[in-house]
Amino acid sequence: MDGEFQLLQRNCLAKYYQEFEDAEESKLTYTPTFFSFFLFFFCENYIEEQMLERIPGFYMGAFTTTLQHRKDEVACDIFDVLLTFTDFLAFKERFLDYRAEREGWGLDLSSS
Repeated sequence: MDGEFQLLQRNCLAKYYQEFEDAEESKLTYTPTFFSFFLFFFCENYIEEQMLERIPGFYMGAFTTTLQHRKDEVACDIFDVLLTFTDFLAFKERFLDYRAEREGWGLDLSSS
């Protein structure tokens, strides 16, 4: 969750957020965006490279399996970010949340 990772993620969100709409049915255009996002962070090995620098012998397959089995032990925000890479609905929700924030139509909990 270092600054470089957050910047990469924000850039991706900023680039594609307008494609996403809060509708029950997902558009076909979401699929290439999902795979681009997934490929960039996993197939381009950004996360794996960063983990290998910090943990010798790191193996992504074992990590994702352990993560799924011990998700209650991981900080919610970190788990949510990691989940967006493999779960399409979580991925879509992340873009919708970002869009709501950018366009100012999120839930207003302030008391007026």
